[in-house]
Amino acid sequence: MSVSDEFDDWAARGKDRGMEDRHWHTAKHVLARMPVEAGDTVLDLGCGSGYAGRALKETKDAGRAYGIDASPAMAENARSYTDDPDVGYLVGDFEHLPFETDSVDHCVSMEAFYYASDPDAVLEEVARVLGPDGTFHCAVNYYEENVHSHAWDELVDVPMTRWSAAEYRNAFREAGLAVAVQDNVPDRDIEIPPESEFPTEEWDTREAMVERYREFGTLVTVGVAP
Repeated sequence: MSVSDEFDDWAARGKDRGMEDRHWHTAKHVLARMPVEAGDTVLDLGCGSGYAGRALKETKDAGRAYGIDASPAMAENARSYTDDPDVGYLVGDFEHLPFETDSVDHCVSMEAFYYASDPDAVLEEVARVLGPDGTFHCAVNYYEENVHSHAWDELVDVPMTRWSAAEYRNAFREAGLAVAVQDNVPDRDIEIPPESEFPTEEWDTREAMVERYREFGTLVTVGVAP
């Protein structure tokens, strides 16, 4: 199944809002870090319900916020969630961004980069569309060090790329993006039951759940364009 087909199905079943709720636990911290100034143009790769673009427009006063998604149904849903004329959602793939060179001030991708068919090409495209000193905040919870994520590719019928933190840094640099910072943003919002309630349907031990959410959390790599 293609990425488009998979997430068209998710959008039809209303799972885009569920994704937004789950990802917001760490996304809100990633978006708050972004050095967006009033009037800037921002781009969200794998926008889903479009929450990141809306948040950057509302909280950082971005001039234009764009989201791009491979799923037409996701983009359609995202459009229906806002009437702001300065927020737009497009259908397309990350490897061929429909933006002019140096036309974007800041780019973000929340839990979507690993669905790219050619992640190296995506980074080259991001480096192309970013203006001087523009940033790319790439956030993923499916990565090599997070052992609790390794089975996730069995839950979706599309290929996924599982890089290590070092592989993310190397790929960013190969694309011409300087790595400003790389760290983990913990999920402190999700409730972790007391030890007496384990094992649960999803977790054998409380220690494993704590490790997944409080220690591994979301891996964030921040690249800066020259």
